[in-house]
Amino acid sequence: MFPGQGAYLPGALAPLAEDEPLVRETLRVLDRAAGRVGRSAPSRLLLDEDAPSLAELVVRSPADLHVALFAAEMTLFRLLTERHGLRPTVLIGHSFGELVALTAAGVYGLDDGMALVAARDDAFAECPPGEGGMVALAVSASRAAGLLTGLGEWEVTLAADNGPRQCVVSGPAAALERVRAAAETLGIGATRLRVPYAFHHRMLAGVADDFARRAAGLRTGQARHVLHSAILGRRLDGPDGVADLVAAHLVRPTRFTEAVRRLHADGVDLFVECGPRGVLSDLVEATVPGVRVVAPLRRRVGGRSVADALAGPGALPGAVVSLPPPERDPVPLPRASRVDGDGDGGPGAGVGAGGDGVRDREAVIETLRSLYATALGYPPEVLTEDADLEADLGVDSIKQTELFARAAARYGRTLPAEGSRLTSYTTLDALAGLLATLPVQDAGAHGAGTREVSA
Repeated sequence: MFPGQGAYLPGALAPLAEDEPLVRETLRVLDRAAGRVGRSAPSRLLLDEDAPSLAELVVRSPADLHVALFAAEMTLFRLLTERHGLRPTVLIGHSFGELVALTAAGVYGLDDGMALVAARDDAFAECPPGEGGMVALAVSASRAAGLLTGLGEWEVTLAADNGPRQCVVSGPAAALERVRAAAETLGIGATRLRVPYAFHHRMLAGVADDFARRAAGLRTGQARHVLHSAILGRRLDGPDGVADLVAAHLVRPTRFTEAVRRLHADGVDLFVECGPRGVLSDLVEATVPGVRVVAPLRRRVGGRSVADALAGPGALPGAVVSLPPPERDPVPLPRASRVDGDGDGGPGAGVGAGGDGVRDREAVIETLRSLYATALGYPPEVLTEDADLEADLGVDSIKQTELFARAAARYGRTLPAEGSRLTSYTTLDALAGLLATLPVQDAGAHGAGTREVSA
């Protein structure tokens, strides 16, 4: 599985590159390929954990983001297939990931695959950003369709059917805001995504035509692997299928739920994610409960280490994937806006003597999941321990600060007054680790009501 742009993670390949020569070798090839199409070397983003975040790249350099994601996914795919001998039955991508899947399948070589990514970005040159956008809804695609029909918002359409309780709609900015506001009024979780365009919408028809024209000049070859398109809703059948996918890529919805169910019905019961997170793995688990999913670069899989997961029943045939990235050293938090206490259990609620309740990591993650889900109006299952709060769920930094302040108060922990930003910790798993490093509040500090925390 090849995820879309939300799967980017700074320095995602750094731990692998230390032990796997194939990683640096592949990145050298991809750096040269990027240079030939006028793009920056992706290795600088994938080997440095202090590289710009997803949110920063979306705003300042989306072209760098796409090149880095392409490089990360292709490097991991090559590592799994060439170094560890995996033989995939079928490849599937999600949104931008469909272009990576085309390259992994062998339709494009690495040079032309990189050129395909650059062509997609170049096609947006004459399209002003901000006229459209996307909103994630915490409901099924069918319920979202009913909402749009009831509101009479015909310009807003389904962009991505991600799972039984998660979809994305796109359209003109004003209409999209009306849908978001109405969904919130009805108690439906609705999050405006940080994207500059209405992807998977007819508003991009002109861009799609330009992209198809540019892509037509690239060399293609015979696919070495079967590829199922969640956009076309079928397996590709030669050059005509590739052209159809490129033409549809920006204007037709990604029906990932339907694709996963079809593959499972055809006998696929093991899904492996070629991305720096576990975004698609979580969607698959929600869509077909009980199937086996593996995200090799995710810190934890089902509460176990990646090595344990691969060694268990149904492990990857003949593969031993390198260990996941280690925990980062915690950094202190910066000073910013005031957040008022709101009585969520009070300081130290549920904490054992000396605040040792934060040592039970799994229990802390569950507490954070419940707290965040209640505050955000999300179904708890959406808040997986590896879901990126901003990139995947659209929780801005101010809201993250407010919620973490509540969590720290609940466990009787003191937030540092100065330091680096809280959004260095972007998942529930990382936040649970951060809580364990914070000092226990002095008795006199309990009930202070407000304090300075990071935005």
